Amino acid sequence: MKRITKLLLIALLAVSSCASAQKVPSSRQARQSHVIGFYNLENLFDTVHDEGKNDYEFLPDGSNNWTEEKYAKKLSNMAQVIAAMKEDNGAWHTVLGVSEIENRHVLEDLVSEPAIAAANFQIIHYDGPDRRGVDVALLYDATKMTVVSSESIPFTFDGSAISFSMDKEGQERFRTRDILCVHGIIDGEHFAFYVCHLPSRLGGKGQDLRARGGEIIYNHSMQMMKQYPGIKCVVMGDMNDNPTDESMAVYLRGRENISEVGPEDYFSPFLSMLKAGYSSLYYRGEGNIYDCILVNSNLTDAPAGSFRIQPIVKKKYYGRVFSKPFMTNQSGPYKGTPFRTFSNGAFIGGYSDHYPTYIVISK
Repeated sequence: MKRITKLLLIALLAVSSCASAQKVPSSRQARQSHVIGFYNLENLFDTVHDEGKNDYEFLPDGSNNWTEEKYAKKLSNMAQVIAAMKEDNGAWHTVLGVSEIENRHVLEDLVSEPAIAAANFQIIHYDGPDRRGVDVALLYDATKMTVVSSESIPFTFDGSAISFSMDKEGQERFRTRDILCVHGIIDGEHFAFYVCHLPSRLGGKGQDLRARGGEIIYNHSMQMMKQYPGIKCVVMGDMNDNPTDESMAVYLRGRENISEVGPEDYFSPFLSMLKAGYSSLYYRGEGNIYDCILVNSNLTDAPAGSFRIQPIVKKKYYGRVFSKPFMTNQSGPYKGTPFRTFSNGAFIGGYSDHYPTYIVISK
């Protein structure tokens, strides 16, 4: 009897060991997935004046009474959102583009926040010429992506096919955010990430300027595709335009459906989501998705075993607008809209006037 019991025990241990060895990892781990996103941080300024930047309202004696306490609250809020995305996805972003940041210093403070310090995000940032003093930047996980090169692409009018309403003198004076391009390698595959914050809509202006931004990105990415055949291009940013607008649909050749995407087109996953009623921000009372992410055909028609964009919402939408109750106004006239940092000039301790967006790529 003892011998039989011993044999049964050995058999059970063998089965248990086999089951343990064959335990299925999480689907994202099994598929080698990466989260790629964008977040407009809504005026992430420190409390110290930067020479040459129009940051006076974000000083302790400025119109926003921007104190160290408010700055600390802002950093904590931004980190809370990024940590909440990690909680939902089971992994930190591999790449997170950001906009409306004053300088590298605010990003160093942000990535050091206790809620996200474990991500060990690295920073790519260039000081740009924007008259408000805000830039774009890229945070990335250096254990997942190796950076080959990066550049800050200036917003110029040279060589454009667009007819501008602004005269030559105005064009020479015009200053806006540069476009960041980062060339990286993820698991042996080349990627080009473009992070942008296209010109504002204030005063009802800028349609031709935003179209120019799309044109600059598109032309640069086509050059990258010639130089690095098969490179996977991802364009992200606060476009100040919807996916249906000219800058995205015409000059970036954003297509709604993967089946429509040719070698010189981009897939625009948030286009169908906009039509379905999703919003990443509200402008003049209307819901919009200005926080767009687009990918080239090398991420929609990828060879077997290489990275491609995945459906992540309701098994049919290839993008996500990330919102949680704590990021959203729960009452009052702005109920259902992003809970922002300021309202009518007053500090209300919110997060951002934009929700972050992201995509997932997997093998």
